[in-house]
Amino acid sequence: MAGSNPGIPRKAVILAAGFGERMGRVPKGLLRVAGREIVHRTVLLLSKLGVSSFVIVTNGDYLNAYKRFLEEKGIDADVIVNPHPERGNGYSLHMARKAVNGRFILTMSDHVYSGEFIERAAEGDGLIADRRPKFADVEEATKVRVEGGRVADVGKRLAEWDAVDTGFFVLDDSIFEVTGRLVEERDTVNLSDVVREAGLKVTFVDGLPWMDVDTPDDVKKARRMLVRTAVKGTGDGFVSRHLNRRISTWISYHLVEHTGPGPMTALTFAVGILSALLTLWLPVLAAFVYQFDSILDGVDGELARARLETSRFGGYLDSILDRYVDGLFIALLAYGSVTEPLWYLVVLLALLGSVMVSYSTERFKGAYHVDPYRVIKPLRYLPGKRDERVFTAMVLVALGLVKAFFVLTAVVANVRVMCTVYLVWRSLSQPKTI
Repeated sequence: MAGSNPGIPRKAVILAAGFGERMGRVPKGLLRVAGREIVHRTVLLLSKLGVSSFVIVTNGDYLNAYKRFLEEKGIDADVIVNPHPERGNGYSLHMARKAVNGRFILTMSDHVYSGEFIERAAEGDGLIADRRPKFADVEEATKVRVEGGRVADVGKRLAEWDAVDTGFFVLDDSIFEVTGRLVEERDTVNLSDVVREAGLKVTFVDGLPWMDVDTPDDVKKARRMLVRTAVKGTGDGFVSRHLNRRISTWISYHLVEHTGPGPMTALTFAVGILSALLTLWLPVLAAFVYQFDSILDGVDGELARARLETSRFGGYLDSILDRYVDGLFIALLAYGSVTEPLWYLVVLLALLGSVMVSYSTERFKGAYHVDPYRVIKPLRYLPGKRDERVFTAMVLVALGLVKAFFVLTAVVANVRVMCTVYLVWRSLSQPKTI
């Protein structure tokens, strides 16, 4: 179990033999968090990394529930019964010995992980530990003391410790020599006993989202964690970072168990079209509805990422619908407020700029297959992103400064496009950037 890491294992063992007493005696792995069962979430994330074989160790009472779940989801997995779950989760691990050869991932059915955490953890070796846990309850967590890169001691009540056990391990089948010996010696064998006896190597994955779910309140905390960390991040403008996301994540938290991104995309588009139509009669109300639409525009993406329902088509469609909403809002606002020919040119420039801001970055992504905001960091700070334009529209239209909105949009949006082109050109002179 020491040695170098030859790559991500192709097999995973999930321990699910606990009775979930604090949850009202239910299989915790089948609890839905952010629209997916915990075990399903883990399987999907591991499958994306190439893990193709799964073993679930459960108790006799929950055997049929797990079999129904696996059949319903179309998951190919071996289910092994631990006939003596009272003997501990170390004994559950021992039950998987005949189903495992070579290296494998071990995880718990009641632990919720983000995709980023699993990507990093699966490349590790031994016990995966977190020195800066942000979401887990440290008081209840199993602590680890590390010496020389290996486990020196482990337990919930350690006075001195270096990190927290994340419930994720990358092991090999030599671990069953340790479990076999402990099973012979003791009536109860906890995983912490196995870890301590084996002196596992420790890999640190610090500060990324994960937590275990033991109580109904933990389910809410896990849902909140997944929604909060589902924010797009680098592509957000100033208004989204400081206003929109605060509201959209609150909405997503309350919707994530009930609906997916598709219906939310449709609703957001409908609200956007409504805001455009309202400009013909109530432009001030239209501007506020437009801003509300901008807030809702973040919800479908948050739901998709939190529920693991992201798709390229979803992002593609969302971008197209946003352009229709923006174009129609500006066009109908101009129809009701502009009569001079010169202002038609200003409105046209505002329309073109609004479309080209998005097109200039999306076309980059299509040409270079990478998010421009990740590789060209100055782009993050250029003003004129959609959230900022919409917020500006709300403020200026509410103040009766409709023409000022057209001028400002025409100038800022088109200057941003020119700056984007320049930054891309400059980046091309630095081959390592793209």
